[in-house]
Amino acid sequence: MQDQFDSGGTFAPSFDELEHGARVAWRNNNRCIGRLFWQSLKVFDERGLQSARDVAWALYRHIEFATNEGKIRPTCTVFDPSVRIWNHQLLRYAGYVTENGILGDPDSVEFTRICEGLGWKENRTAFDILPLVVQVHGTEPKWFAIPEDLIVEVPIVHPQLSRFDALDLKWYAVPILSDMGLEIGGIVYPAAPFNGWYMGTEIGARNLADSGRYDMLPRVAALMGLDTTSESTLWRDRALVELNVAVLHSYKSRGVTIVDHHTAARQFERFTQSEREAGRELTGEWAWLIPPLSPATTSIFHHQYEDVMILPNYVRQPRAW
Repeated sequence: MQDQFDSGGTFAPSFDELEHGARVAWRNNNRCIGRLFWQSLKVFDERGLQSARDVAWALYRHIEFATNEGKIRPTCTVFDPSVRIWNHQLLRYAGYVTENGILGDPDSVEFTRICEGLGWKENRTAFDILPLVVQVHGTEPKWFAIPEDLIVEVPIVHPQLSRFDALDLKWYAVPILSDMGLEIGGIVYPAAPFNGWYMGTEIGARNLADSGRYDMLPRVAALMGLDTTSESTLWRDRALVELNVAVLHSYKSRGVTIVDHHTAARQFERFTQSEREAGRELTGEWAWLIPPLSPATTSIFHHQYEDVMILPNYVRQPRAW
């Protein structure tokens, strides 16, 4: 590390050190199956920004660059330690409590209320993109709507089930995590949003399928004509497979980068081999590395991993509020 310090006497990595640290943090992250591509991470250094509006503009740039018209680019933007982004992901759907249940994403209900309290006006659909909420130097957080032309969303259709369209589902192209801190050289950057691309099961077996999220399996089963009167018919499993088929088909037909869980598992095998060849001990959190669909069909299921924290890394933080 170079002998560099900021005006407050705190060690400040050079850009090269920051870039390398952010990439290694991805390589070290125990929960990520996609670490093979860690060296391709594009890093934007925005540590000089001191206003919420400037931070928001940098986040717009991140969304546009990472989305790349569907050809997703792994990206990380690092801000000054005084900056905090309240969103879990830069792109995320709202959730509303109504007399008929929750409309939208149940996982977003609390944050949606916070956005409304800050003055954001919603459309009240099942797929409203939440605004960015940025806080600088501990001041009152500010919200910024994301320009629609920056958002790429994928309508979810099925290659064989024509009635699938009636579900009126969609999802956004790129998952940009924004509530984790980046720890490099003893410094934690609370705002360092980063992304790879989706593994299909993240959408088809979790976001759209979980009973605590969009809970679409009963509706998929109904349009497939499945017998849902008994669990032994495995209707959930059959609906889950077809929902995941639809997600992969939809993203690929729209030219949006996505990977299926079998391919991702093989890529993780290559990453494991490359780490072994580099003389590094592989770490991982097994429960997160196995895919939520047919995990036993992947090699990851049959291996054990040391779940120890190695720095640099992306670290979990308490909620900003």
